[in-house]
Amino acid sequence: MRPSKKAENGGNESFDITSAPKSLKNDLASRQRRYLISMIIRTVCFLLTVALPSPYRWFALAGAMFLPYIAVVIANAGRETVLPGTNILSKRPRGIE
Repeated sequence: MRPSKKAENGGNESFDITSAPKSLKNDLASRQRRYLISMIIRTVCFLLTVALPSPYRWFALAGAMFLPYIAVVIANAGRETVLPGTNILSKRPRGIE
């Protein structure tokens, strides 16, 4: 959360509610939902591998093989520590002069 202006009552910092991250419970639930949907799609790909004729079967098999990796990457993409608009480097790196 980014502090906004100093509050007028006692000099305490106040925070914008729009800059607050999602709660851990909501974030975890949404990541689990995305992973579950990806695994359902993977199961459908496996079933289509058995049911489809030869040229299309290979696309379904490729989807079933690569979806676990993609699902894990998507499910783990959350709770980033770098906020948008923040500077990653505190000091400007020195270059060759």
